[in-house]
This record gives sequence, C-alpha cells and structure tokens, in this order.
Amino acid sequence: MAGKHRIFFVTDIHGSDRCFRKFINAAKFYKAQTLVLGGDITGKIMIPVVNQGNNKWVADYLGEKKEFNNGEKVSEFRKDLSEGGIYTMTLSKAEYEEIRSSKAKIDEAFSKSMSSSLERWLDLASVRLKETGARCYISVGNDDDAIVDEVLNREIYDNVTFCEEKIVNIGGYEMLSLGTSNRTPWNSPREADESVLKMKLDDLASKLERREGSIFSVHVPPINSGIDAAPKIDENFKPVIKGGHPVMIAAGSSAVREAIEKYKPLLGLHGHIHESRGIYKLGRTICINPGSEYAQGILRGAIVDLEDGKVTDYLLVSG
Repeated sequence: MAGKHRIFFVTDIHGSDRCFRKFINAAKFYKAQTLVLGGDITGKIMIPVVNQGNNKWVADYLGEKKEFNNGEKVSEFRKDLSEGGIYTMTLSKAEYEEIRSSKAKIDEAFSKSMSSSLERWLDLASVRLKETGARCYISVGNDDDAIVDEVLNREIYDNVTFCEEKIVNIGGYEMLSLGTSNRTPWNSPREADESVLKMKLDDLASKLERREGSIFSVHVPPINSGIDAAPKIDENFKPVIKGGHPVMIAAGSSAVREAIEKYKPLLGLHGHIHESRGIYKLGRTICINPGSEYAQGILRGAIVDLEDGKVTDYLLVSG
C-alpha cells in the first residue's frame, strides 16, 4: 500500500445529469485517485412531451400541464428536468397514444431512456477521467433495473469499472460491492430477504485476502446505525405522523451489520436512505452515508483518505 489514496464516494444520484457531472469533476477538484458511485444511479420518472402540431407541445409535469410554442423551449424544459433526474422523450400524438396503451411499450421506452442517459454519462467519464488519471467504480442499488448491468458490462469505457458483486483493488485496498437491499415497501427491482444478503456478503468476503483491511461498498446501511433512519410508511405509502412529526424507523440491514461486525473492514460506504446523511463507527469500521439531494442538483459526497492500511481522514462534503 503505497502512500495516501483518496476516495470520493457518492450514491443515490437517481438520473441527475448535474450530479453526475459534479461527481466526475470531483476527481480533479478534490484530487481523488478513485471515484466510487454506490448505486441507485438511474432515474425514477419519465415525462413524455407530445407534439400537437402547429408548433405546439404539451407535457404533464407532475400534475401540472406545461405548454410550449417552439422547439427551443422544449429543449430547455427537457434539459432542466434531466438536471434533477427526470427523463423525457418527445413523441407525436399517435406515438404517445400507442405507447400509453401498453405497459410493455412504456417499460421499453423507460429502459431506452435509462440506457441512453447512462451511455452519455460513461462517454463523459471516459473523457474527463483520462485527464486526471482517476478511475471510477460503479455498482448498483435496489432501484436500478437490469439495463444498468447490460450497459456497464460492455467494458468499452476507459477508466470506468462495473464492480457489482465483485472484488476490486483500489490503491492497494480490496473493495467488495453489493447493491441488493433488504425488503422495502416499494418492492424495487433488487431486494432480497436478510438471509440472502447474508449469503451474498459471506460469499464476497470469502474472496478477500485481507478482510480487516478491506472496504465494504454496500448500498444499504447497517441496521440501528443512525445512518439508516427513514420515515415509517403506512399502507398508502404515506409517512406516519405523530405529534406533528414523521415517525422514524431503522430501515437498514441486519445482515450488513452482522457482516461488518464479523469481518471488521476498514470502511463501509453506504447510501439508500437519502435523509440519513452521517458517519457511524461500528467497532473499528467507519460507516458513511453521504445522503442525497439529487432532485435539487446538490451532490452529497464523502472524501476518505487511506494510508498505511488505515483510514486517516474523512469528511462529508456537498456542492
């Protein structure tokens, strides 16, 4: 392990173009040798912009009707939404009617939007990181569809490594990555029972040469860590309110906590719970959740310095 190695870690950017640009530019700004993007990288919403003819376009923006009378305004609208992680697509009236009547076609259009956005990001990363010599490691989160794996597994992008459920070496430190979460009320694409998470983590840890000198990039935080506090949700997916305040619960994973206590890695890099930005010491392991404000285009991140087999410094940052 030669000298100091700096990691810049972010997670849960959910399709935000602005956050991804800031993430890539952080290698130069923070003088980081390694960038880690810890999952939930794709967006959750797609809004069609429908061409009505006669230089008129309309869109339903979260219940508000938007009307445009020239293509330039449409482009500005689409760019503004992409900055906050919302996908858009332009359609004729006939194309819109055809797609909206078929769930399969809606899913196909959404997958195409995710894929093209991710491809554009990776092209940008390849160019920008070549200038700095930094390398980017990307894993998935519970909200990420299988299309993410298809794009990242192509291995055609310079200075970018897809590390989901793999062991990679960064600056002489082994890092394992796992994006699958424990069960949530939303039944997202990558969820599993705690017993499955335990099996996955044990299998990955068995491939480490030095478990106590490793990094666990695991999307869901350990349970009862404070960096896993989330609002309790009722059967209608509404926050439970008591005394005028939302009721908070520990939404982290017992399997993740057990694995960290068992294998004692140097560092735990987590996300998943956007509102639980913070740092938690679990035994010797420093566990970090930088939080997320992707919808506002604010990048929450963590800088971590490693040297001589130790975490020598760490700091939560935003911008």
